[in-house]
Amino acid sequence: MANKGPAYGMSRDVQSKIEKKYDDELEDRLVEWILAQCGSDVGRPERGRLGFQVWLKNGIVLSRLVNSLYPAGSKPVKIPDAPPTMVFKQMEQIAQFLKAAEDYGVIKTDMFQTVDLFEAKDMAAVQRTLMALGSLAVTKNDGNYHGDPNWFMKKAQEHKREFTESQLKEGKNIIGLQMGTNKGASQAGMSYGRPRQIIS
Repeated sequence: MANKGPAYGMSRDVQSKIEKKYDDELEDRLVEWILAQCGSDVGRPERGRLGFQVWLKNGIVLSRLVNSLYPAGSKPVKIPDAPPTMVFKQMEQIAQFLKAAEDYGVIKTDMFQTVDLFEAKDMAAVQRTLMALGSLAVTKNDGNYHGDPNWFMKKAQEHKREFTESQLKEGKNIIGLQMGTNKGASQAGMSYGRPRQIIS
């Protein structure tokens, strides 16, 4: 990573707008969920955007989180015994988390980029990804989610309806009110504008 100096002008404005999207209350909820999901041995971050970023930066906490959403025999992310210290290894660990989250069902538009977390470019995007992951975990309801189910919104689920052949035939005979009616309609008594004046 190249060392970058302070941002000025439009770059600074854009970065400050991105930083304002970060939600401190949401951070508290996400920390509580991660602790409930992974156990207290992952530690607790310092409060604030930078503390949250430092806690997640090496990718170990994220990897443990996504692994906890799978049954015991099928953990998607390999976690090294010692936390990685080299930059590219940490970024690789984050990338493995992102791949596992996508395989779990998080859509691409909800995913953060590795640099968003590693360089604290957009921590609000990291929060969005974790929220999407939590929502999926609550919705799946497969017993692997730990914590309060009210922390996340359930996603809408498909509800298929089955109709018999006779019900489908009956439906063809009914004209719904949305289609309108032509009973009693005529143009009698309708006039537009003034009648033509013929003067001799």
